[in-house]
Amino acid sequence: MKGTSRRIVYFNEPGSDNTDEVLEVVHRRLQEGGIKSVVAASSSGETGLRFARRIAGQTNLVIVSPHVGYSSPGVWDFNPTALKELEALGCKVVKQSHVLSGLERSFTNRFSGASHTEVLAEAIRSLFGVGIKVAIECTVMAADSGAIPIEKTIAVGGTEGGADCALVVWPSHCNNFFDFRVLEILAKPYQRGHSQEQAETSGEPLATSLRVSH
Repeated sequence: MKGTSRRIVYFNEPGSDNTDEVLEVVHRRLQEGGIKSVVAASSSGETGLRFARRIAGQTNLVIVSPHVGYSSPGVWDFNPTALKELEALGCKVVKQSHVLSGLERSFTNRFSGASHTEVLAEAIRSLFGVGIKVAIECTVMAADSGAIPIEKTIAVGGTEGGADCALVVWPSHCNNFFDFRVLEILAKPYQRGHSQEQAETSGEPLATSLRVSH
């Protein structure tokens, strides 16, 4: 066989109940070598701390949060206590405008319709799930902030309250997005939950694209 056989963990349902198993999957992959950075989505810092307390000393761990003003003008939802602990553990915390919505969402909200960027985001979300879309988005955000090099990286995403997927990716910047590559799927939900299906049918994820991991 000309190839490599790797284990993939499939969860029955998406959600925060999978966070600890995702952490174990990420830890195992780090032990195999060849990866120096991990990017994890975390809106309040809770998920970020769970990863940091386990693997911060083993890798360049980057926690990516929604930008300031995402929920309210001038407000950053990240827990300041969590931020201090993450920084003390040597983690980088990135707050950046969402790559797969950004300014274009303002036009959509004001004038209706959908941009190319939002169509791309919805395509990834519909085909692979919210968590994988977030993992990809956060990795580009981390690369654009200079927090990771353009080399093999583990990307972690999830749904409301935790992590439920992990990928090995080759990052890109937003101005050359189509150079991005998903190299390995380490873990993902086998299917989408009913609440997620209902939210997607209503269009809600277009307004909550990154707000998925605490």
